[in-house]
Amino acid sequence: MRKLLVLLGVLVLSATVAMAAGPKSYQVTGPVLEVKDDVIVVQKGKDKWEIARDKDTKVSGDLKVGAKVTIQYLMKAIEIDAKGEPKKGKK
Repeated sequence: MRKLLVLLGVLVLSATVAMAAGPKSYQVTGPVLEVKDDVIVVQKGKDKWEIARDKDTKVSGDLKVGAKVTIQYLMKAIEIDAKGEPKKGKK
């Protein structure tokens, strides 16, 4: 009985950790237009995507202008300005 309770506890903990795994990741694919130490610019259709990078960004292959790349990225808020509750209209 004790083993069953321990197993159940482990399963509940695992499910909780899996649900709090973090933000969804996205990807963009296209030719590189510009490469700097802190940013890479990629052409996606008619749009130019500027994606930040740092020393922890993993790069495989030869990253240079003209190379076709697929970039995995996360969206991250850098500032949130909440204005309070919206005003209620008359009914």
